[in-house]
Amino acid sequence: MSKLNSRIPEGPIADKWTNHKNHMKLVAPNNRPKIDVIVVGTGLAGASAAASLGEMGYNVKAFCFQDSPRRAHSIAAQGGINAAKNYQNDGDSVYRLFYDTIKGGDYRAREANVHRLAEVSGNIIDQCVAQGVPFAREYGGLLDNRSFGGTQVQRTFYAAGQTGQQLLLGAYSALSRQIGLGRVKMYHRHEMMDLVKIDGKARGIIARNLVTGELERHSAHAVVIASGGYGNVYFLSTNAMGSNVSAAWKVHKRGALFANPCFVQIHPTCVPVHGTNQSKLTLMSESLRNSGRIWVPKKKEDAEAIRAGQLKPTQISEEERDYFLERRYPAFGNLVPRDVASRAAKERCDAGCGIEANDTNEGVYLDFSSEIKSKGKQAAYALGDHDPSEERMIELGKKWIEEKYGNLFQMYQKITDENPYETPMKIYPAVHYTMGGVWVDYNLQSTIEGCFVTGEANFSDHGANRLGASALMQGLADGYFVLPYTVSDYLANEIRTGKIATDSPEFEAAENEVKETINRFLNNNGSKSVDHFHKRLGLIMWNKVGMGRSEEGLKQAIEEIGLLREEFYKDVYVPGSSDEMNPELEKVMRVADLIELGQLMAVDALHREESCGGHFREEHQDAEGETLRDDKNFKYVAAWEYQGSDSKQSALHKEELNYEFIKIADRNYK
Repeated sequence: MSKLNSRIPEGPIADKWTNHKNHMKLVAPNNRPKIDVIVVGTGLAGASAAASLGEMGYNVKAFCFQDSPRRAHSIAAQGGINAAKNYQNDGDSVYRLFYDTIKGGDYRAREANVHRLAEVSGNIIDQCVAQGVPFAREYGGLLDNRSFGGTQVQRTFYAAGQTGQQLLLGAYSALSRQIGLGRVKMYHRHEMMDLVKIDGKARGIIARNLVTGELERHSAHAVVIASGGYGNVYFLSTNAMGSNVSAAWKVHKRGALFANPCFVQIHPTCVPVHGTNQSKLTLMSESLRNSGRIWVPKKKEDAEAIRAGQLKPTQISEEERDYFLERRYPAFGNLVPRDVASRAAKERCDAGCGIEANDTNEGVYLDFSSEIKSKGKQAAYALGDHDPSEERMIELGKKWIEEKYGNLFQMYQKITDENPYETPMKIYPAVHYTMGGVWVDYNLQSTIEGCFVTGEANFSDHGANRLGASALMQGLADGYFVLPYTVSDYLANEIRTGKIATDSPEFEAAENEVKETINRFLNNNGSKSVDHFHKRLGLIMWNKVGMGRSEEGLKQAIEEIGLLREEFYKDVYVPGSSDEMNPELEKVMRVADLIELGQLMAVDALHREESCGGHFREEHQDAEGETLRDDKNFKYVAAWEYQGSDSKQSALHKEELNYEFIKIADRNYK
């Protein structure tokens, strides 16, 4: 019997969620204070969930490893959040957002979940406006929005290149209010080390106080994991170094299935790698693709001269530039989805046309000169100057660009010491988001009863590739508009359970396991740092489980990571002790998880004999280098069961994806 029951409600897709809500069990307000809920992670998904459950009256404990919930990775999201408001009257609808998300994810997402996401998207905007989120507005006062990759409508709401930060502040203010009322207790500088199960149900966690090193037992009637994605398995990604997947992986090790780990999103507009001492790659908002044109020199020798510093991009004439996205995908141009844009950039750099003078010669230009002149001409016309000089157009165009993207341009200049108003930006794809994660059903519950997983930590509504600005949408949809209903439905059976004691044998055993692991690392006395192993893992992952994967490379990666794991446990060195603040101890626990996860990603990528979205198998592409899906054999979610630290032994379970309401087709952006 399969372990997977997606619990998708019956009926027409537009009615599933409404009917499901109408028949869910409720917990009366007077009973909610008797029930405890733990939320691990306080990014958009976690903070919105903790705030919502606190507002409802549950006793909530929220955990984050940073010094404040405001430090969550969600703060790094720049560009915007999607919602089907159709303010521009350009043909958007709930159905269109649903369809674009399914198509953008290359038909590897669950229909019912995606439609629900599209349904509640408009509520998110209303909620955030009510919280005071300063979304950009048009002259008349209506909220402004723009297009993001993979769509032909304007549905992305934004806040001056700081959308993630502003949305997080909105969620954080709601959370802070509940903390102030005593309904949420905040445990910052705490990290979840293990999940505690009693009689098969999630009943609490073991957490480590990262300041004192003390291990703490916390019980609850339900546990929500909202700990983000696993991009840092590559070492270099757009995630901050602290962002980690450990909480989700601990849940996996306790029996929750981990789904579609091979689906990783590569973001096309990041500042290229420069040097060998970086710990993070800088994201440049995808919104820039609305106004910038992406190109490389047509001639290899011009690219070589640019890399050697003998030629400037401004010296390359229009005729000698290859606007390769506009050439290959005329219908969408620079606004093709992220996976398509990223692979196209890689193809040009592999052909020798990359422009960045780094180890790999990888980089392309994002050029704003056309937009500056075009918008400058419009601005001049509006001022009554119907025949402006080129200087005047450039002057006014720069002002327009500055209003839209000024803070992003300033950030880029500070990092690179180049002025993007005058010289094209250098960009190249980087790991940004992970579509895989803990498998959940329609109620966002994992295969462990009482353990719910939200946001990027679950295997998500994005399928094999996420459309830009949809991560914030999913995190807030889960926390504000889905979890309050589904968790309450589960907790309705827990009213008579009473307080869960932490002195049970299950808590004792879990804490002892954590202590053993900590002592093992501290007493290892190896010769190499944690970062040494993390960087080696990252190189294997990027080179063999990155933008292009092959059967040979994946088999090598699986074996190499297995050998790395053995060496890691023999030779890693962790200084200090367990009863103090010890960042190296924190890191070693996370990297131990990342090594197991990295191997599982390679195993999953090897088994999936097709190309789709963020998973590109070089053996499965058409004559033009586009993805070749295999809907006959691989139209399913691959959910893996943990069978020990050697991920080659993981057991595969399949959830077939049945499409009743849309027609499956080849993705075409031409």
